[in-house]
Order: sequence, then C-alpha cells, then structure tokens
Amino acid sequence: MDDAPSVLVLGIGNLLWADEGFGVRAVEEFHRIYEAPENVRVMDGGTQGIYLVQHIRDADLLVVFDAVDYGLPPATIKLVEDDEVPAFLGVKKISLHQTGFQEVLAMAEMMGDYPRHLLLVGVQPVELDDYGGSLRPAVKARIAPAVELAVEWLARHGVTMKKRAEPLAEEETLASREMRLGAYEGGRPRPDEACRFGDERLLADAGFVGSTDFEGEIDALLRSPAGERR
Repeated sequence: MDDAPSVLVLGIGNLLWADEGFGVRAVEEFHRIYEAPENVRVMDGGTQGIYLVQHIRDADLLVVFDAVDYGLPPATIKLVEDDEVPAFLGVKKISLHQTGFQEVLAMAEMMGDYPRHLLLVGVQPVELDDYGGSLRPAVKARIAPAVELAVEWLARHGVTMKKRAEPLAEEETLASREMRLGAYEGGRPRPDEACRFGDERLLADAGFVGSTDFEGEIDALLRSPAGERR
C-alpha cells in the first residue's frame, strides 16, 4: 500500500444551522456505510477552518462534502473538481466556514502541499436561517446519492471503497453523543417553545424598550462600586 494515494474524505459545515450541516451529516453517512482502508481518512471538519490545513497538506486526493449556494433549485447536487473548487466556495458564501476553508486551500498551495485532485460534493440548501434546526427532508434525501457519487469518483482515481457487512449503529459513527442525528432531532424543543428565527415574542412586546445610550450605560456600570451594581 506504499504507493497508494493518501485520501481525505472531509465534511464541513455547521450542524446548528439547518441545511448548513449537510457536509457533516454526509461524511457521517460515508463512514457509517463504508470501511476506510489504511490510506483513507474520513473526517468531520465541522467549522475548524484553518486548523484543517495540515490534513489537507497530507492528502493526495481530497473529497469535500458541503452545503453550497450554487444558485440552483433547492436540494440540487453539483460536483465541482480540482481548480474550480476554491472558486465555487467563494462565489456566494453561506457561512464563515467557507471563507476559512478557502484560506486552508490557499495556504496548503502556498506551502507546496496541495492535493493532486479535489472533489467538492455540494448540495443547494433549502433552509439555513433556522438556528437549532436540522436538515430539511429534501436535503437529507440527497445524502445517500452524494455519498455514492464520492465513492464513484474515488474509484475513478484508483481508490476502491468497500461497504461494511452491516452499517454502523448511530452511536458508532463520527458524531459526538450530543450531535448524533437521532438525538439532535429528538432533543430539540418545538419552535413554539424556543423560537429559532429570533424570538418575536420578546421583540414584538410593546413593553420592551431598547437602550438609547448602550455604551454610556455600560460605562456607568463599570465605573460604579460593586455594591451598587444590580
């Protein structure tokens, strides 16, 4: 296996913003279904950004799962390869992690350790503005085909993935205990219990009056004796 390429299969995104978590959920499913040979590393990159640079530098082949605003119909999968990958991540950013990942790729190239081949498996999100929300059904349905497209691309580059005899149980996947898909979706409060779009119940209350001199009030609070603070 000494001549086998070093492969990194990476999922990036933020699970807390609905379809922004697609990349992480996709790489979890990849790991759940397929055994990784010694030369293949499967990794949840989350929103780590620049901290991923060494992992990118070590890879000959890089597969990235992510939610990407391509301007296409919701839940559309689009594959982007090689030199086009950084450009697509930067056209219309949907979160800060994409800026960070562009920088990771640029830094790896600057340091002379850039993957020979890259594949971005992106899905057009349906909903992002839902803090604490999960994947929308249409996007969740794209996980399985996205994984298979990545496996096919790896095969074309000489890397054969083998399916597990039995897919891993949820507690054996890459996800932490709190962020496993079933636990995350089952443990969220209903929207009427914890509004995830900005709490209009407070903002629309006629009794709420914002500060007219926020900085002045903070300055006065900091200068007042501790016994007078409330």
